[in-house]
Amino acid sequence: MAADAGLDLAKLRRSCAQCSLQVLCLPASIGVEGIERLDSIVLNRRPLQRGESLFHSGQPLGSLYVAREGAFKTLAMDGDGNQQVIGFHLPGELLGLDALGTGKHACDAQALTHANVCEVPLAQLESVAQQVPGLQHQLLRIVGQGINRDQGHIEMLGRRNAHERMAIFLHQISARYRALGRSGERFLLPMSREDIASYLGLVIETVSRTLGKMQEEGLIAVNGREITVLDASRLDAQAHDRN
Repeated sequence: MAADAGLDLAKLRRSCAQCSLQVLCLPASIGVEGIERLDSIVLNRRPLQRGESLFHSGQPLGSLYVAREGAFKTLAMDGDGNQQVIGFHLPGELLGLDALGTGKHACDAQALTHANVCEVPLAQLESVAQQVPGLQHQLLRIVGQGINRDQGHIEMLGRRNAHERMAIFLHQISARYRALGRSGERFLLPMSREDIASYLGLVIETVSRTLGKMQEEGLIAVNGREITVLDASRLDAQAHDRN
């Protein structure tokens, strides 16, 4: 280790950010040694192509995953045996938390784009978390964020108005990009309109029509999959039913 611990920490944090592990270490009080321990247990996986699965429903939990690049959707079977999108995971977010309760995955995770992930073996992560102050708290924080997203999805589906559902969705995506240190005002939607429709409980025509109307109202600008938030305060108000 170099004599300048501050320089080492900066270097390690840059390395951590490049492989997206900031979701685990950067917001927590983890020093150089802690980041080194965390980095030492990370396994690199092969790249995934668009549509390729990271894990399947019923598969035993062995690792958690962080997208080094690319994004994912999670799918589950509905009552009629059809696959429904139940979540999206942006670059830098943790995947695999659905299996923490039962030890088996409750959904499929599928790459939305070409992706690379860092694999973090759960048993070794638990061991490191016992030795590194701040990591256990950060893991609980991440689990709590996942629970909040699930509750937000339920709340979203409870809204009858498609405009309200879309406002909540875009507001949440914007906030998640900001939490990852990226722009929350201009961002790409890695998922298709069809995936958004499945997630929001709408049909694809309604999704396209609603995005178009929000653009006409000056709320957002849409350029393919790129969204620019033009009126953040109004989007926030609509997402929280403060119209």
